[in-house]
Amino acid sequence: MRKKVIAGNWKMYYDLQESQNLISKLTSGLSGKTFKCDIIICPPFTALSEASSLIKGTPVKLGAQNMYFQESGAYTGEVSAKMLISAGCEYVILGHSERRTIFKESDGLINEKIKAALKAGLKPIFCIGETLEEREKGKEKDILKTQLSGGLNEVSLDELKNIIIAYEPVWAIGTGRTATPGQAEEMHDYIRSYIEDDFTPEAAENLIIQYGGSVKPDNARELLSQKNIDGALVGGACLKADSFISIIESA
Repeated sequence: MRKKVIAGNWKMYYDLQESQNLISKLTSGLSGKTFKCDIIICPPFTALSEASSLIKGTPVKLGAQNMYFQESGAYTGEVSAKMLISAGCEYVILGHSERRTIFKESDGLINEKIKAALKAGLKPIFCIGETLEEREKGKEKDILKTQLSGGLNEVSLDELKNIIIAYEPVWAIGTGRTATPGQAEEMHDYIRSYIEDDFTPEAAENLIIQYGGSVKPDNARELLSQKNIDGALVGGACLKADSFISIIESA
């Protein structure tokens, strides 16, 4: 039985004080409750170290929103896996559609980041998903296949155990539009089938696949009840403690 994983991607929101306030409300709201899911928060880089201290002794785990694949060097503005680990991170989001579209990250670059994260001991949350135009042309599964094959190139069967895949249809991120549970389940089933063919049936069965794209308290339960949806990568709804806790409770 795969465990549900609920992760919150804060994106470029909240300074240090605002981050402290949100974490305080979140940990207070979770206190004394028992959950069957894993909980991850991914604040901005500037709040990671403080967040690590604030979540100690709680069920909340820490992730970052991005990293570079080199271990160190003259890469102004970049952050390495080692730096994230030293700040207390266990997870890192890689391949998010905003990195792909705004910052022009290729499948090849994302693959380098995934391999570097795994080598360092971080667990990647590997994001894939199609645009509205690609879906309307019936290319959504072709796009996922390309992103999966590119991103997981040279990733071993053993390394795959430490990867979470997040299916995020680009047309549903921050738009208020959400894939129907049926649409989301179909794509999650396709991803699992791809992993079965490219790796092994056991690997596919054990792989955690999250859904991301305007997940909210009022649609979380129905999405998370689908057979192949193992959690959520939450955007806007994770920026308020009560709504994020409600999604966690749905899981």
